[in-house]
Amino acid sequence: MKILLIEDNQNVCDFITLALEIGWPELKIHKSSSGETGIALVKALHPDIVTVDLGLPDISGYEVIKEIRSFSEVPVIVLTARGEEKDIVKALEFGADEYVIKPFGQMELIARIRVLLRRHQSRNPEQLLSFGKLSLDLAKRTVRYNLKEEMLTGTECTVLKQLIEKEGLVATRESIAEKIWGTDYADSSGAIKVYIRHLREKIEDDPGNPKVILTRFGIGYYLAKETSL
Repeated sequence: MKILLIEDNQNVCDFITLALEIGWPELKIHKSSSGETGIALVKALHPDIVTVDLGLPDISGYEVIKEIRSFSEVPVIVLTARGEEKDIVKALEFGADEYVIKPFGQMELIARIRVLLRRHQSRNPEQLLSFGKLSLDLAKRTVRYNLKEEMLTGTECTVLKQLIEKEGLVATRESIAEKIWGTDYADSSGAIKVYIRHLREKIEDDPGNPKVILTRFGIGYYLAKETSL
């Protein structure tokens, strides 16, 4: 099991390294203090998980995430001092799976990494889910609706899987947050909207006027009954 830390702050890097060496000694740790080198290491090492600092010396952490997502679905955790919702939403839009705000506790970080890895690894590689014309292939991470097929990220798979399993009933924002993060995430509303928007862009003919993934305002999301016809 390998982790790659893309982190410019040496003190933070040392803190994370010490936490992992104590709490997860079998985990092999690789490090990069720059974004470009970090991207190259993802390609060369094929790590099981990556952490990314947004404030890197050469390119932004957002660009690192975007570039990683162009060739890999490795789980990515953002570790940053930026705690505003706009920063969280932007990181998720670029493809991050998790967002942890500094300062954070050592045990909290290890727990979040383990949860993300379990979620990433626990998908049944032979499982194909469907709801009428909509089908989700968890092995390929693809969604097909009518004749359109699109690739999904791991978190998008998690969200769509829950919607399909609900078979037209509402999946609450709290239940979606629990599936993604393992608990009710305090700032989940904006993040979940990002995932839903991405799914609509990949499935709907007109994402601005959705007919497949619908919103129950103030509660959550559900698949239209017409999808199953």
